Amino acid sequence: MTDNWDHVKNLAQEPPLDFSFKNVNFIQDLTSEEPRIGLRPVKRSKEGKSLTQALRINNNVLNDLNDFTQTLSQLLEQPQNLAWIDLSFNDLANIDPVLTTFSNLSVLYLHGNCIHHLPEVDKLSSLPKLRSLTLHGNPIEEEKGYRLYLIASVFHDTKNG
Repeated sequence: MTDNWDHVKNLAQEPPLDFSFKNVNFIQDLTSEEPRIGLRPVKRSKEGKSLTQALRINNNVLNDLNDFTQTLSQLLEQPQNLAWIDLSFNDLANIDPVLTTFSNLSVLYLHGNCIHHLPEVDKLSSLPKLRSLTLHGNPIEEEKGYRLYLIASVFHDTKNG
């Protein structure tokens, strides 16, 4: 048990796998793209998969997340441990339910997309560890009661218990 926890803590310290500003149209295209090189390189497993819990796919032209799970399985050694995703500044019109399958997700950036319907955020209420969510710059921001609705539907007290 301790060895597994140490492994998870080490993953949390790894830099994000960064596919920002790659002009990516489809999630599947990530498998043929080279991620950006940061100050610290992302460590890889023997199989060549990234050992990180964070993913940057911001500033692209994604309009859906089709094949998201399959693509992450090809890119990440432990996709089930994904804790941080930046999908900001894409063309996403809805919040894909696939995001709710990542139960360790604590940070989700969706600002600067095209999300029009406030009830889309209800999908995120099933993420028990979600602590940081950005949605500004989406059309839903203009709906009356946006902030209160967001707090009531996503960050309700059941996560604390």
